[in-house]
Amino acid sequence: MMKKIVALAFICMLVVSTAACSSEEKSVVIASKPMTEQYIIVEMLAMLIEEKTDISVEKKLGIGGGTENIHPAMLKGEIDIYPEYTGTGWNDVLKQASVEDPQQLYQEVKAKYDSEFDITWSGLYGFNNTYGLALPQSLAEEMGITTYSQLAEKGSDLRFGAEFDFFEREDGYKGLESIYGIDFNEKTELDIGLKYQAIAEDEVDAINIFSTDGRLTEYDLIVLEDDKNYFPSYYAATLIRNETLEEYPELAEILELLTDTISTEDMTYMNYLVEIEKQDPAKVAKDFISEKGILN
Repeated sequence: MMKKIVALAFICMLVVSTAACSSEEKSVVIASKPMTEQYIIVEMLAMLIEEKTDISVEKKLGIGGGTENIHPAMLKGEIDIYPEYTGTGWNDVLKQASVEDPQQLYQEVKAKYDSEFDITWSGLYGFNNTYGLALPQSLAEEMGITTYSQLAEKGSDLRFGAEFDFFEREDGYKGLESIYGIDFNEKTELDIGLKYQAIAEDEVDAINIFSTDGRLTEYDLIVLEDDKNYFPSYYAATLIRNETLEEYPELAEILELLTDTISTEDMTYMNYLVEIEKQDPAKVAKDFISEKGILN
């Protein structure tokens, strides 16, 4: 009888041990670029995965070099999941010519990543972190400017500030001159960290920006509409290795929970909360997905 008890105890210990090992093996690695909005999104993804599955998440935040280092790590299987932008995947990784239509760009980059890299793109979150031009809200309303074309028509007396390379790049100011005929009264080269200070102190009237920059809210600026789609679109989505999806098919549904949930205004405001209000990215992420009813 004693031998049976010992044998049963050993079997139970073996079952518990095996289950524990199996549980420990169910894990994924999620990475981010060194960008505020990516920290926030990775926190959202990690919370949703750990809340709705028994998969644990290892976060690798702020990887230097961004796509340049994360993409090769994805191909090697060192990273399973990370947020990426359509324009970056298409232009920087695939080295393809620009596609003007945002939805066509998404479909094409999605198809190529699947066939060439065995990586799946989720649905788009909804926000577009692209290049843009911004004016103070009060000035834009006073002059009736909401689009690049209107800026070209009415902005010849305005002062424009941007970093040096924006004036030099063919896809920067030179292209704006060519496509829109924009010609400001004054053009000033500014350090990238001083653009918002310059517009706040009335040294310039317009600056180039990233469309989800939290400082847009702080300085009450309006981002103009690129009505001829000059700048490439950079809509964001979650990338996941197909091998990881095959191992954990339940992740497909989880990753789609963020599809069409985050507007450009939402992302700008969340960036503002972290960058300007100094809130914890995890708190901002949790508050957002809780308010959306995505997190139980």
